[in-house]
Amino acid sequence: MTSERSLHNVSLLEGLATTRSIRRYTNEPIPEDALRDIMFAATRAPSGSNRQGFRFMVFTDSPQSLEVKKLIAKGASMLWSQKSVNDGYNSGSAVREDSPKARMARTMDEYVTNMPNVPVLVLACLVRHREPNPEEGASVYPACQNLLLAARALGYGGVLTGFHGFVEKELRELLEIPQGTAISATITLGKPAGSHGPVRRAPMNELIYGDTWGEGASWAIDPPDTQHTERYIEKKKGK
Repeated sequence: MTSERSLHNVSLLEGLATTRSIRRYTNEPIPEDALRDIMFAATRAPSGSNRQGFRFMVFTDSPQSLEVKKLIAKGASMLWSQKSVNDGYNSGSAVREDSPKARMARTMDEYVTNMPNVPVLVLACLVRHREPNPEEGASVYPACQNLLLAARALGYGGVLTGFHGFVEKELRELLEIPQGTAISATITLGKPAGSHGPVRRAPMNELIYGDTWGEGASWAIDPPDTQHTERYIEKKKGK
């Protein structure tokens, strides 16, 4: 059951279309009753055969939490150092301060630097009942999306990452996570320093096909005022 706090009048469909990846947070902590509502929503998610194998470790402000945040910050720094080079975040269009890549690079630099100070960090895990397989994420990632949508509804924000992957051995030892349990995601949460808003994506007819692969369904038409990813805006201008 949700608390009596206002849910910011965000409808489900509005939440789906406006829940951005939030990487910048204020210093405001998330109250326990709000955190409870967010995590309750996560536990309502579907899972394979309703096994409910998802488990969440939630870290706030305890000494152990600080150790975990510092460790994740180490993993984040390693991942971002690698990704910034491999994906060209310090070359090409990224040298222009107003380019999407340059803006993302600045956001990521700030996010990684401030990782030890995020209000809440969540490790999403999956208790396996069989050998690892490509489909197992279907039993944990819907819960992660529920979590992020609930955070959005309550005025908070977050982002799902894979930062744990670079420090997984150390995490497992510190937290005594069993080997039969997968660490599936790292999620940070907090009060947005910026704001949510319409997400930018490719046009529907480039993502939704009908009977033929690659051909947009005739009914796949974006609602009015839909915002598109910048590369599609530039593509349209070039026509």
